[in-house]
Amino acid sequence: MGDALTLSLKDLNELPAQDLAIYLRRCCSSEAWVSGMVKRRPFSSVDALLREAATIWQGLGELAYLEAFLGHPKIGDVSSLKKKYADTHALASNEQSGAAVATADVIQELADLNTAYEEKFGFIFIVFATGKSAEEMLEILKERLPNKRDKEIQNAADNQQKITELRLKKLLGLV
Repeated sequence: MGDALTLSLKDLNELPAQDLAIYLRRCCSSEAWVSGMVKRRPFSSVDALLREAATIWQGLGELAYLEAFLGHPKIGDVSSLKKKYADTHALASNEQSGAAVATADVIQELADLNTAYEEKFGFIFIVFATGKSAEEMLEILKERLPNKRDKEIQNAADNQQKITELRLKKLLGLV
């Protein structure tokens, strides 16, 4: 088997269900999604795994989506945002890496709008942040904040699917 953080597809297919579930929860914390993935094994290829992951996710509903969203850290306070966007070198390999160091004003506005988003929709702002700067994240947040809740659940679910795919690829050591 690979190191503690990565698996080969063969390893993934052969793990006991309860062990596989632990790995899959690192990719998406929806128990319905994890259960569906465990039941669909074995996967014939990475592409098949990713297709099944997307199919299962798209077949779930709001409760499963909200459960997955709870698995993300809340980014709403200034200190966590300052740390996140402190420097680009430390963030280069992170899912939420940014292209530029964020200004104090951008960080404060992100914090304020993240809080407003959560208050409005009842869940945290979920976005596929890979390669996006703090400024880009702020623009996306501003674009999505006026939406109705059902539209925003779908936006967040679509972004969660992208995050899950990236995490599955990381689990398999592909990125």
